[in-house]
Amino acid sequence: MSEELPPSDAADREPVDAVDEVRATDADAWATAVAEDLAAEKARRRTQYGPPPGSAAEELRKLVDNVAEKLSGLQSPLLGGIAGPAAQQVVKQVVQQAKAAVEPVIERNPDVFDHLAAAGGELLAAYRSAVQAQEQRWSRRDDTLRDKGEDPGPERIDLD
Repeated sequence: MSEELPPSDAADREPVDAVDEVRATDADAWATAVAEDLAAEKARRRTQYGPPPGSAAEELRKLVDNVAEKLSGLQSPLLGGIAGPAAQQVVKQVVQQAKAAVEPVIERNPDVFDHLAAAGGELLAAYRSAVQAQEQRWSRRDDTLRDKGEDPGPERIDLD
């Protein structure tokens, strides 16, 4: 009573008729065209804006390297000529220790930095939204007072 039917995996079966073959060809052409358009757009953006930023972990590594380079090359006029070389050696040592502490954290948890960057973006978007909403309330209040012929007076900023 129960008939066993072969699995209906479209990828494993051969086209039954010309319509299936045309559909497969159209889908391939569409995918190829989309991939070409995407590659062209990426190339255009690279030309216009430069290379895209790396992951958050890579950017943190670059930041640490740049700060270390700037601190190592810093001359300290406050310490004078005698303490200068010793102070510079201490700065280099501190920078090396900081890099040694940061590098394993970046290596073990690269995704954490991507999540933190995304969370920072979300916080920034929420802040922008709150500021825009407050600005709209201020504008509405001032426009309402002007429509009534009243002077809105100096702006009051609510810090709460």
